[in-house]
Amino acid sequence: MTSTLTSPTGALGTDVIDAATLLQLLADDPGLRILDVRSGAEFASVHIGGSYNVPLDTLSEHASALADVDHPVVLVCKSGARADQAHITLSNAGKQQLHLLDGGLDSWTASGGDVVRGSSKTWALDRQVRLAAGSISLAGMLLSVAVPRAKWLAGGVAVGLTFSAVSNTCAMGNALGRLPYNRGAGCDIEGVLTDMQATS
Repeated sequence: MTSTLTSPTGALGTDVIDAATLLQLLADDPGLRILDVRSGAEFASVHIGGSYNVPLDTLSEHASALADVDHPVVLVCKSGARADQAHITLSNAGKQQLHLLDGGLDSWTASGGDVVRGSSKTWALDRQVRLAAGSISLAGMLLSVAVPRAKWLAGGVAVGLTFSAVSNTCAMGNALGRLPYNRGAGCDIEGVLTDMQATS
């Protein structure tokens, strides 16, 4: 099932496809490319076979080159939020034939789609964000017993999470994604671009 929806940011229409449609597209078009925009460590932990990894924080500096890829591209992340941001970036760079997997890797695995699993046990970025936000909020509330102003730590986290939901961005996730254990082996962007442009 394919539909054109308004992006959560309201900036662009997004060609959203579900897992069943992606499976059919993979069968019908050997030139289809899947671009996973999660962190390198998340990708190493689990990904759709044959997909390419360009983390979201790396993608913008290579948007023009990625937009020049002649093949249709499906963007994937864990749940869809980072892929939506990547869609906006690549669309603004002029990329045509660009799709977004509705529900991301979560929906793909839930529908029984095949994945490649690595030995990495790195948590998904959204889980890391929940742990960090919850820990900071809890620390703020506990500290406020002795230092009343510490309650504003929890308030600051609440403001940040609200802004994150409204803007469909996540500053904490972006910061966590830059930590060494999340970066994985690093993105070989030249290799990715060469492979994505290759004729199938």
